[in-house]
Amino acid sequence: MTGQFAPVPVVSVSPGLFSFPNPVNELAARSVAAGVVVLSALTLGLSLVAGTGWLWLSVLLAYGFIARVLAGPRFSPLGQLATRVIAPRLGPARLVAGPPKRFAQGIGAVVTTVAVVTTATGAAGVAQVLLGMMIVFAGLESALGFCVGCRIFAVLMRLGLIPASTCEACANIGARPVTP
Repeated sequence: MTGQFAPVPVVSVSPGLFSFPNPVNELAARSVAAGVVVLSALTLGLSLVAGTGWLWLSVLLAYGFIARVLAGPRFSPLGQLATRVIAPRLGPARLVAGPPKRFAQGIGAVVTTVAVVTTATGAAGVAQVLLGMMIVFAGLESALGFCVGCRIFAVLMRLGLIPASTCEACANIGARPVTP
């Protein structure tokens, strides 16, 4: 041994299977929201016109939200369509912080899961109201880029209910590369 050490190779560790991208391409997020509007409107419209049995389509919405909360777009067909097909055709990525978007997806997961549960318990009217809420909130995100869940997240940060480390991560999104 000569006293010299071999250089240690730099290993790039990919994020875990169940991780959420940070930052997020806003164009992809808005594309997902547009898909949520379409599926929510279709489900609500069919339930009003052809019978409440169509409310079971809300299972697809709930699955998508839960998948996106747990793993970003990885296991979400709508997330895959938005990130791989739609957003790249809309122009260069516009980066926004990931944690507020994950929080918003979590709200969507709760609302759509409650819609599924109320459908199962026979409270179709409640499920229809929840789908109407999804249309409004996802429509605001899709058409105007106004994320209600992100605004709630910001209020929770100001109240100190979100840890400071998350606030710092949100403030430094410009320093991170876009993740596919």
